Amino acid sequence: MRKIFIVLYIIGVAAYGQSSLPTDYFSDPLNIPIILSGSFGELRSNHFHSGLDIKTQQREGQPIFAPADGFVKRIKVAHYGYGKALYIQHPNGYTTVYAHLQRYAHDIKDYVKNAQYEKETYEIELFPEAGLLEVKKGEIIGYTGNSGSSGGPHLHYEIRDAASRPMNPMLFGVEIPDTKKPLVTSVFVYPVGEQAHVDQSQNPQKLRLMLQKDGSYKAEKISALGKLGIGVSTNDQQNGASNKNGVYEIKTTYNGEEKFKVLFEKFSFGETRYLNRYIDFDYFKTNKSRVQKLFREANNPLSIIKSEVDNGYITVEDGFTSNFTIEIRDFKNNKVIISIPIEGADKEILDPKESKETDNYIYANEATSITKGKFNIYIPANSLYEDTYLDIQVEGDTLKFHKDVIPIHKNITITVDADNYTASDLDKLYIGELNYRGEPYYNRTYRKGTKLSAKTRSFGTYALVADTTAPTIKPHNFINGKWVSKLDNLQIKIEDDLSGISSYRATINGKFIVTEYNYKKDVLTYNFEDEIISETENNLKLIVTDNVGNSTTFEATFFRKQL
Repeated sequence: MRKIFIVLYIIGVAAYGQSSLPTDYFSDPLNIPIILSGSFGELRSNHFHSGLDIKTQQREGQPIFAPADGFVKRIKVAHYGYGKALYIQHPNGYTTVYAHLQRYAHDIKDYVKNAQYEKETYEIELFPEAGLLEVKKGEIIGYTGNSGSSGGPHLHYEIRDAASRPMNPMLFGVEIPDTKKPLVTSVFVYPVGEQAHVDQSQNPQKLRLMLQKDGSYKAEKISALGKLGIGVSTNDQQNGASNKNGVYEIKTTYNGEEKFKVLFEKFSFGETRYLNRYIDFDYFKTNKSRVQKLFREANNPLSIIKSEVDNGYITVEDGFTSNFTIEIRDFKNNKVIISIPIEGADKEILDPKESKETDNYIYANEATSITKGKFNIYIPANSLYEDTYLDIQVEGDTLKFHKDVIPIHKNITITVDADNYTASDLDKLYIGELNYRGEPYYNRTYRKGTKLSAKTRSFGTYALVADTTAPTIKPHNFINGKWVSKLDNLQIKIEDDLSGISSYRATINGKFIVTEYNYKKDVLTYNFEDEIISETENNLKLIVTDNVGNSTTFEATFFRKQL
């Protein structure tokens, strides 16, 4: 049977060839109304959203149904990210992905649990042999949850092509009721070059928009000269939800000529971080609003840009009037149009371009090493998108590494020489990034001799931090020495205030048990359905270690009636 399935899969891939999209092949993965909390291509932190986030009526445990025949090709269980995730390969060459699950179903659940006990770990990644775990269309494959880095109960659903590129599931027939036009938050104009200006300013200018009777927008006329780029902050909403999701297409024209078009249909994971080049990163970090720059700057290879003339830029000449138009539409073709009248005028510049020069000028295409005090910073070539000045200051054990308004694409390495610390103190040190309150967040830190190093992809303030306090462990839903026969699980609260939890290991009567760590609630859970114990009196032992090696051991006795 397994060989037959693999042959059918190969034939299916060849037949479809991914040249045409099957709109009636996949059924919906849930049997409740499909309402979105997140759309495909939506702008997220450091990435484009790779699927649909489907609401699950504010609860976990909704059954997930296989949308077509296939077999499980990959399973990943993690504390963070996708949490419990499932990947199903289908005969037509596409893969569907399900993330943040509460639990797996039937044979999949047993397969995962057996592997976890065999390897004695909760976090695990598995690649079952093709056809080993076959699924039929309409079969329950799991249940929705809130695992991993999920902010609330929902199903993250993806469809990927044969090259593992995520595609917009709505292209495959997922129906979302939507009669609402996209929303427009703001429009910006960016002067480019020494001679360009907008309303006598060389800095980005936010335009005043006026809503028209037909639902379109018209900007107040601007006076400008030279090379300009336009940006827009926009969202979309579907019926039945107030979530601000992403749009499907943005197209610009200048005096009737198409200049630029972006389409959120497909992208590769290898390019997704270039989102930080696509948006106005400085404005986002300062104002928490993402402005999409409707022009292609250097070092922006994004494939969502489908057409462009002069990289989307326009050139305004003195004495000429012109009109720039932005058309934004969602997948259901609801659209909104923004018109920007422009008067070409060479006027005196009253607001020159803001620039702060420092001793540290970085060429983006060259590797750079900078030493300040006890800190060394290594910036690989192409870590930054453009040449720039960096403000770097050191005060003792603290590094002020510019302001977090410039995107970093590749990891930058920060190294600090802590030779003024004793050997015992060195063991408890790490490099932490300080938040606005001065509280440290752990960065994975490596030590060689007296030198500690960490990698980062964000500017900010970093410091050497000592953590000498071990994690705390407390029973959460039981009492030491008491009966727990009525409980379905054991829950234990584990916390660490500084460097954070690194690892844990639990046993009952000396036997390893699988415990699930919910970092959002600081709770470890063991489910009795694993059937590891057979005794009435049981001894639980838990060892928790933080990221610098501080360790705590917790032991308790509980009694449970055996059926």
